[in-house]
This record gives sequence, C-alpha cells and structure tokens, in this order.
Amino acid sequence: MAPGRWICLCLLIPFLLQPVESCTPHSIRARVPVRLDPGDVVSQVPLGRCRAEGLVLSSGDPHFTVRMNGTIVTVNGMVVTEPTSFPVWVSEGGRSSWRMDVHLTPDPEQVHTYLPAEKFPWDLARKRSKRRWSPPPFVIVEHDLPPFPKEVETVGSDSAVNYSVYYTIRGPGVTLPPINLFSVERDTGLVKVHYAVDREQYDQIVFEAQVFDRKTGKETDRPLDITVLVDDINDNAPTFSGPLQFHVAEHSVSGTEVGVVTATDRDKAGTLHTKIRFSLLTGGQLFHINPYSGALSTRSGVLDREVQAAIPVVVEIRDMGGAKTGLFNTATATINLVDINDNVPTFREAAYKARIEENKADVLVLRIPVDDKDEERTKNWNAKFVITEGNENGNFRIDTDPKTNEGLLYVVKPLDFEKGGVVTLRVSAENEVPLVGSGASWLSVPVELTVGDVDEGPEFSPPNKVIRVKENVPIGHVLGVYTALDPETKSSKGIKYYKVSDPGSWVSVAEATGELTAASTIDLESPLVTDAKYNLTVKAIDSSLKWGVGTVTLLIEDVNDNVPVVVPGGELVLCEEEEGRMGSVTVHAEDADLPPYSAPFHFQLPDGTKKWTLRDAKNTSVVLQQAVDMARGVYDVPILISDLQNHGDVQVVRVRVCRCLGGECVSARSSVSFGVWGVLAMLLALAVLLLLCVLFVFACTTKAEKLYLDESSGGMLLKSNTEAPGEEVKSATLLMVPGGGGGGDVDGLDGSVKGAGLLEQKASTAVGGAGAGLQTMTRQNMYQSNRRDFTMTQGQSGFYTTGHYGNAKYTDSLYYKQSHLSAMHTWETNGLYLDKKLEYFGGAADERYADDVLRVYGYEGEGSAAGSVGCCSELGDQDNLDFLDSLGSKFKTLAHICMDAKEEK
Repeated sequence: MAPGRWICLCLLIPFLLQPVESCTPHSIRARVPVRLDPGDVVSQVPLGRCRAEGLVLSSGDPHFTVRMNGTIVTVNGMVVTEPTSFPVWVSEGGRSSWRMDVHLTPDPEQVHTYLPAEKFPWDLARKRSKRRWSPPPFVIVEHDLPPFPKEVETVGSDSAVNYSVYYTIRGPGVTLPPINLFSVERDTGLVKVHYAVDREQYDQIVFEAQVFDRKTGKETDRPLDITVLVDDINDNAPTFSGPLQFHVAEHSVSGTEVGVVTATDRDKAGTLHTKIRFSLLTGGQLFHINPYSGALSTRSGVLDREVQAAIPVVVEIRDMGGAKTGLFNTATATINLVDINDNVPTFREAAYKARIEENKADVLVLRIPVDDKDEERTKNWNAKFVITEGNENGNFRIDTDPKTNEGLLYVVKPLDFEKGGVVTLRVSAENEVPLVGSGASWLSVPVELTVGDVDEGPEFSPPNKVIRVKENVPIGHVLGVYTALDPETKSSKGIKYYKVSDPGSWVSVAEATGELTAASTIDLESPLVTDAKYNLTVKAIDSSLKWGVGTVTLLIEDVNDNVPVVVPGGELVLCEEEEGRMGSVTVHAEDADLPPYSAPFHFQLPDGTKKWTLRDAKNTSVVLQQAVDMARGVYDVPILISDLQNHGDVQVVRVRVCRCLGGECVSARSSVSFGVWGVLAMLLALAVLLLLCVLFVFACTTKAEKLYLDESSGGMLLKSNTEAPGEEVKSATLLMVPGGGGGGDVDGLDGSVKGAGLLEQKASTAVGGAGAGLQTMTRQNMYQSNRRDFTMTQGQSGFYTTGHYGNAKYTDSLYYKQSHLSAMHTWETNGLYLDKKLEYFGGAADERYADDVLRVYGYEGEGSAAGSVGCCSELGDQDNLDFLDSLGSKFKTLAHICMDAKEEK
C-alpha cells in the first residue's frame, strides 16, 4: 500500500471513532397508569434538535411503537406494576443511530374513563373515549420555513368503521387567533398548517375536531380536543436582567465576592436554548465570574482605589450552554472600589518655622498643610493633628481646618522671652480612623517658634506669696516683704509698690521696699476670711510705668480670743410636766474659735443654785432641768460655759416656764395667732352690741300699737313696754258665748258655737257672770282626765283649725276674729286659753313626737340666764296671747310638766 494511503487511513480512523452527537436526550421519564390499553400515549420523544429529513424512530420493546412525530403509544394492553424501561432507537439519514432509554413509573392515581353505551349506540363494545379518536398531540416547529401548507397529522374516529363520515375543526388556530393557522381535509382528516408561529407567543394550540355522517349530517362521535405543541427553536438571545454596578473594598483578598450578574432567555425553560453560560471578555486578570451562576469575585488582592477607583469589565452571556452555535449578548459591568484608610497624611515640607511675640495669647501662629490620597471628605482623609513634643506647659493648641484639612497652631498661654527665645515642637498628623492594610505609621514634622522680646513690667516672685500670721497681732507688726524684679535687668531698683485690693484694710505696703505691716486687727473670725486665708493684691511699677501684679495670702493662725456663748439668743421655753416630773430644756452653745480653742464645752452652775440642775452635757449642749416646782414665769439662769482650754465666762440663760401646747407656750400661741382676724372679730362683736342697743332703744320708745297677723292666723300682736298690764288691759277682750241670751250658761258650750263677739269695755259688767262661768267650766273640764282623744293637723298657718278640748269644740272664730279686734284680755282669760292648749299637748300621742322625751328641769346652775324653771302658768306677759301661735310640737314636753305641777297643787 502506498504511503499516502496509510496517511489518509490514519487521518480517517480518528474521525470515524469520534462519538456522534445525538439530537435527543439520553433518556426520558414518564408516569403512566397501572393499566395500559392499546393506543394509549405513553410519552413524547423530543425531536427539536433533529433534522426532519431521513429521521427513523423504532422501539426496542414490542409492546410499544414510536410514531414519526416522536409519540410513544402502546401496541397491546398491559399492566405496569413496577418501574420499567425500554430503548428507543433514533436514526438520522441512515448515517448514524443512537439509543434513548424510556423509563416508565406506574401511578395508581391515573385511571381511564369509560363512556356509557346509551350515549353513543354505535359504540356497542363500550370502548374507552380515548379509543374513539386516533390522533395523539401534534407537534409543529416555531418559525418553520416555507413552503406552506405542510402536513401535520391525520385525525380519525372509530365511527368511520360504521359510517361514511367527514371531519371539521374549529376554535383557536382555526376560527380564533391565530386564525386560519390549521385546516383539515374533510374526507381524510389530514390536518395542515398554513404559516409559521412564534412559540414565545403560542406555546401550544388546542382546537376541536368533529366528525359527521355524510348522509344525515349528524355527529357520529363526540368532539375531541386536538392539542398542537409548538416546538421551540433557539430564536432568542439571553438578556441581562439585573444591575451591573458593583462595589468591593480595595485591597480585598482573592475570592472576595463582588456581586452576581443575572440574565434571562425567552426560549423554552429547561432546554439548551435557555442554558446560559457567563464569561468575562475583559478584566479577567482582576476578577472571576462563575460560568453557570454569574457570581463575580476578585481574582487578586492588588485592587487599589487610588490607582483606579472604578473598573469596567465586559460580560458575555451565551445560551446553548456556551456553545459557539448559541446566541449571546454582552454588557459592561462597573466595579467600584470602596476606599479604606491605607494612606497616611503627608506633610508638604520637612520642617516649619514661625515667629511669635512674647506675652501674647490666643494667637494663630502657623498653618500646616497635609496631603492624603484617600477619598476626600471622609474619615480616611480628615486629618487630626497632635503636638507630641514641646508642649509640656500647655502653651499651644492645634486644631484642624475643616475646609482645607490644614493644622492650625495657636498660642493659648503667653510665652516669655526671658525663659527661652526659641521653642521647638513636634507635630504629628493622623486620621480619624486607624490605618488598614498598610504597614506605614503616622508621620510627624518639627516646628520651630522664635519668641520675640518685648519690654515687660516687673514680675513678683513668687506670683502668689503665702505669709503665716497669728490673729490679733499688734498694729505695726511686720508681716514680711514682697518685692518684684524687672525681667530685663533682673533687678528691683526703681520699682514702687502699691496695694490694689485689701478688703479689710488690714495690711500696709511700704512704697519703696514692699514691706508688709499690720494696719489693723487681723481677725480669724471675720467674714472676710475663708478657710483661715485672707488675700490682698499688690502692684509693682517700674520707671517706664510698666507694671506687674502679685497676690499675698495671709494664712491666719487662731488664738483663743472668744468664749462660748449660748445660741440662739432670746428666751428658752420650758414646758410644765405632769406631777412628779420636772421640766427641762436643752441649752446650746458655740465658740467662734477653731479647735483646740472651742468644743467640747464645760457647763457649770454657780454655787448656791438650788432651783436648777444640769445633766446630759455633750459636746456643745447641756440639759437644764428644774430642781424644784416653780411658778409660771420668766427666770434668768446663770451658767458658766468654758471651752477646751478652760477659757469661758458666765452666760445668762432666760427661761420661760409655762404650760405648753405643741411645744409652745399657750399664751404665746394665742398672742401670736391674734392678728387681723382677731381684730376683725372684736370689731364685729362691738358692731353687733351697738346694733342691739339701738334696737332696744327703738323698742322702748315706740308707742304700743296693735300689729295684725294675716287672716289665716286669726291672732293679734300686742306690744307693751311695761312689766305690768298696760293700757291695753283696760279694754281687754271678753269671750262672749251668745248661746241662750246675753249671759247664757256655759253648759251650752257642749253644742256648736254659732258665733262669738267682742264687746267693748262698757259691756263688761253685763257679761261678767258669763265670763266667770266659762272660766270655771273650762278648768273643770280640763282637769277631769288626761284623755288624748283629739288630733291636730301639723303645718297649718294658724294655731289650729279645729280642735277638741274635753267635750267642747271650738273654732278659730271663737278666739280670734280680725274684723272684731276690740277684745277683752284678762289674766283669767289668758289662763283659760293656756290651760286648754296644755290639755291638748298633754293628750297628744307619744308616737307622734318620738324625739320629745320627758325631761324634768330644775336648778339650771349659778349664773344661768334661765334661772330655775317654775310652773308654766306663771307667765310674765299676761296681756299678749300671740306667743301661743309660735308654739309647736316641742311644747308637748313643757305641757306635761305644767300639767303635773297643777295636779300637785
């Protein structure tokens, strides 16, 4: 064999041995009923990737057959009780073939439905409804290429065996959108498609097929829904569906998650047409993207925001699992690097210098600029300055300018040229947050300040001099010397001294020498002294009139110049105790001196004191107690009180002994509480007394006159200013009973009194006998018995409307008649009237006046205005009967008393 042929054979063998890529999956799975009858559809072989020309499908199991559209149906009836599998062989153009396994799983819930025979009499064998029509689901390909129409599948009914039939279709794809997509041949039932459709718009179309008898035009079988599946082709490229802006911190370690790129595809889900693969076309050296999930992550840790703050990367998304034949799309994703504090502030100069005059404060000396590469206006960029050296005395302060980020150096305490002409500081610049991911440290820079010399006034040394002195030192006593020096000459020559402040004028200052002497008594107990310290200010002035001020503090030592005294001043109240107990009061004392010239105190009574004793002496107090009973009053008690050094004097304590209420003297409480209200009460009492006097004078000087009551009362008010019967008695009223004549017998009172009249005094003789008889009769009837056989209505305006006195009945007209007021009043007549009323109240029912309890009153006591209560019949006013109108239920008790008294007589 020629060498060239061997070479061609070697090249052909690998080509022949390489695996053939199949257009169907390696296996499919389906759930089927436990019982399968002939013609049942089991599953569908997906043929979307296969070429239609020369495609051959065959089943490896004789119980199943595969139609040209990929539909797998049963040939013979069978029962599937456990999962089973069988192969399906696919051959494409006779050039190659491959195997696809079909796995069936039984599902007991899937059952067949049988139709009743009476509905379709031609179906004598009661076939399953599925056996009435032969077509399984049809399949067409979206965007199919012309020419059209194309044959899809043939529908057929079992009724065609017994009838001459024709077929029609209607519904979606025929009479509804998409209209006229399908048609059917009437005689054969062949379904055709007339134009291409988009699966993304119509993924399946279900229309209805009908079969009719050619002769009668009636349906020979039930209508059947025909399902047409639109097979997907890869006609949509994937698109990005999420944001493409991401953030990640600079200098992140490799593998740090950045974000996820998302995409979608409109093609059929679960197929290669929607299996998207992600890839980076740019930025692959810095970032990595997961090809299946689209997750972005960092590839290296060299990301530096200061080099590039935002990094664009181009992302590609391709379907078909990333195959070259797949459709794709690209977009640019931007990855923003988040700043971290990985850069320190840097000074623009290696050192800074400035000049400041001495004795100046709160002055800006220097501005120190810095640079920072981190993101501006963040905590990583904001500078914070610190003086690390040279500010031990606190003369300086450094702040940050928020606008320029510069350091502002201030002098807050004056500098002294004489103490140093040059001051050196070291200033460090930091950030508000610590450094991250950097091995660098904070930088610092030296700052040199030159202090300018200025002619200054004298300075006291020390600025505050303390001099110890005892109080009460003699006037003129030298306390000390306080001088100042000129800072330039270091000499006191030519300096004069003056006082600036001396609150108590206690010290004199020598003008030439600065000598301090006592000018008046120095008293530790003075309110000008605080914590035993007394301050005065001295000024020193040189020849150039420059001046300086110093302070002298006198630290005063105490001497025992005060004795204990009783506090507070005034009287102490000693309250009387019960019998057998002596009253006491606590005496307190204090000493203005300080320890050891003050408490504890010693208390002692002078010799010969017998009325008082001392007990329970404490630090600053003692209890003063009575030794004997004493009358109420004020007493002066001398007590010798001495301090710890036995320095003291006799203190007189004024004690008031009195009866107390609430810890205070009763008299004191009364006098204290007597104020404005007490005066008003006295004035009110005087006013009432004066009013009574005026009324009394008015009553005594007014003429006696008759005051008539209202008609319902039936009474008359007579006024008199004498104890004995007045002039009205001369024309007293007489009770006339016009019974059987002018002097009728009183026995006629048993009957009803027709009328009564009041006669003038001239007729008194004519009726005298009748009046006496009436009196005698009435008294006899009143005392015969204490029968309570009458009633009285309460609340009436008059005395009583009607009433029964014994056996006699009287009316108001019998006693009063305002139209006949010329009455005859005598003592006997009044007594008669009173006796009748007493009899009435004496016979009243006890239960009517439950609160009226019989009480016998006798001697009322000495000084009582009532005196002794005697017989009620002895009335002071014998002339006026109007008082009887005011007597009410309370008169019952008095009636009982008077009746008992009369019976005793």
